[in-house]
Amino acid sequence: MEDELILRNYLKEARNEKKLSQAQLAKLVGVSRNTISSIETGQFNPTAKLALILCIALDKKFEELFYFD
Repeated sequence: MEDELILRNYLKEARNEKKLSQAQLAKLVGVSRNTISSIETGQFNPTAKLALILCIALDKKFEELFYFD
């Protein structure tokens, strides 16, 4: 399906705004650093629960962190 929606994110930019390393953010939200890296690079899409926890941790609305491409 060519017009498939792909979930993208601004996680790295939001994390850098807060001056957090991947490891620090991972510890805040209860996942591994590798999980944060995988989300940032688009290799892994977070669950709805994790996406909302990331929004809370980074003080962002969902649509400020995630979008469809």
